[in-house]
Amino acid sequence: MPRKLLLTLGVAALTFVPLAACSYQEVEDENSAQASAPEADAMASNDDPNASLPAEDKPRPLMQAQVVLDRLGFTPGVVDGKMGMSTVNALKGFQEARNLPITGELDQATQQALAEWKHIPATRVVTIPADFANDQFVEIPEDRKEQAKLDRMGYSSLGEKIAERFHTTEEVLAELNAQPAAAPTGPEGNAVAAEGNDAAPAPALAFRAGMQLRVPNIGADNFDPSAVKDAKWASTLRLLGVGTDQPKAAKIEVDKSDQVLRVLDGQGKLLAQFTATMGSSQFPLPLGTWKIQGTSYNPPWQYDPSLLATADKSDPKLEIPPGPNNPIGVVWIDLSKEHYGIHGTDEPNRIGRAESNGCIRLTNWDAARLAQMVGGGIEAVFKA
Repeated sequence: MPRKLLLTLGVAALTFVPLAACSYQEVEDENSAQASAPEADAMASNDDPNASLPAEDKPRPLMQAQVVLDRLGFTPGVVDGKMGMSTVNALKGFQEARNLPITGELDQATQQALAEWKHIPATRVVTIPADFANDQFVEIPEDRKEQAKLDRMGYSSLGEKIAERFHTTEEVLAELNAQPAAAPTGPEGNAVAAEGNDAAPAPALAFRAGMQLRVPNIGADNFDPSAVKDAKWASTLRLLGVGTDQPKAAKIEVDKSDQVLRVLDGQGKLLAQFTATMGSSQFPLPLGTWKIQGTSYNPPWQYDPSLLATADKSDPKLEIPPGPNNPIGVVWIDLSKEHYGIHGTDEPNRIGRAESNGCIRLTNWDAARLAQMVGGGIEAVFKA
């Protein structure tokens, strides 16, 4: 039977619906949402060394490490070729799993361990399929009352949709596909190298069907349609480049000091690690041991301003429709600690850099991947 729970951020999708800051809504069971299997993903990765692939246009050693780490489950959050906090965490997770010195750096020992995947390039070139480009893009209003009037909190543009598919940003896509410009010259006509922040940003791209696009070469997207009963959830996984072949967790740990969520097997071996946003001064991470209760796919958000730190308290309670731009993203993993869950986000580039209303927030693609790893009854340990 559906339950009524008050959560700091809310949900829906299976027969139970834990709802942040509201009540519950009865929805269809996942087994009733079956449909025909989706067509093959024309933009999926291809790691066949004999395949004919466009050559890399230039070396990108850090992005190459990021895409390998992302494939292995030690995800750098947004793949951008930069050494930020999420990439440091990804390196630390890989180093721990491989019994290497934990430095958070792409040091010699780590490079040697990653050399097993040196044949995987940092980027690949894809052609945007017509069916992928043919979507009903949504202008997302800032006002919650206007959001509640929408049918879905879908992608706002084709560029945003492509960026999520390849675990990156539109800015990175623009940089990867920028036309090389002539180097600026000095007073004597000699070339002058552009430096870091002085370089002009790449112009925005006009994405369209049939366009050839260089993208981060993310993988782990092999998809078995028979492994997912819910057709809508299967479509979401495909849109996020998340495959069905994921390790199974025996336990998860949420570590406040490192800002990470760890996935462990029955022997305590680290299987995957994700940078996460967790709690705030007003809604701190609840330390202790909890259980995963279940998972809701593509949930709506029950907006209750009385339970949210930054909400306008004069707002009414609202239901914000599902979609990747829903504030809780594409999935909710319910915890036995009342008011708390693990979920996605509409702002992947802010993971680890912002506070939450108490819950554990991941990028949509990391949250979707975690949802394939966990099940009801799994232990979730929250520690400082």
